[in-house]
Amino acid sequence: MTTDADKYTRQTLLSRTEWMPGKLFSVRVSRPEGFQFLPGQFARLGLPADDTSDAAPTIWRAYSMVSAPDENELEFYSVVVPEGDFSTRLAGLAPGARLYIDRTVFGFLTLDRFVDGEDIWLVASGTGLSAYLSMLRDPVLWQRFPRVVLAHGVRETAELAYREEIEALARQYEGRLRYLPLPTREAYADHPQARLTQLFEDGRLEQLAGISLDPARSRIMLCGNPDMVSDTRKLLSARGFAPGRRGNAGNLAVENYW
Repeated sequence: MTTDADKYTRQTLLSRTEWMPGKLFSVRVSRPEGFQFLPGQFARLGLPADDTSDAAPTIWRAYSMVSAPDENELEFYSVVVPEGDFSTRLAGLAPGARLYIDRTVFGFLTLDRFVDGEDIWLVASGTGLSAYLSMLRDPVLWQRFPRVVLAHGVRETAELAYREEIEALARQYEGRLRYLPLPTREAYADHPQARLTQLFEDGRLEQLAGISLDPARSRIMLCGNPDMVSDTRKLLSARGFAPGRRGNAGNLAVENYW
């Protein structure tokens, strides 16, 4: 008979990175033996309700893997939800603390949703960036798509986590990656201060990328705020983008990140 303990494994928090103190952080965790996933999938992380040594995990939250599938450790990116049951406690853990991971992986925001195309658009708001970082770190993305557009909508420049790593990837792949950091409340480079949906609607996102969205050759993923995902999906639907169904791979994949 399967017990609750068979469904999860106890791991160790190895290190943490503060991107925006009190708000955004990442953790690296030991990887369970045999834990396999595709870039874009997510895991359930668990913590006990109290701190006694033998307490079982009772509080669970979903987090996309930031790490590439072949890394020895797992990395997760989180926002602190004020007075939240989970994120505030996760933010307070020190290296060496215990953390639980469900043995099952979840999610369908993966590249196998698509047939190959000429360009892929990875569009995220906030911590929805997580799923794409795993893809960017994995050679499969670069083998399948000649051009990659990463659009990251945030409020403040300080929320542009992983920016240096992404910029380094843009240099490594010599122009194949078009990185568009898009704060709405602060000026950044020559980018407009506007929401992702507005930039889609008026065509400025395509102008910034220097690539036109074309249902025949473009593939696009949306991950983040449910309102952004829903509104952008409607705009794209009117232009011929749709998720796959009944054997049709489609050219659009979406994930609400909270």
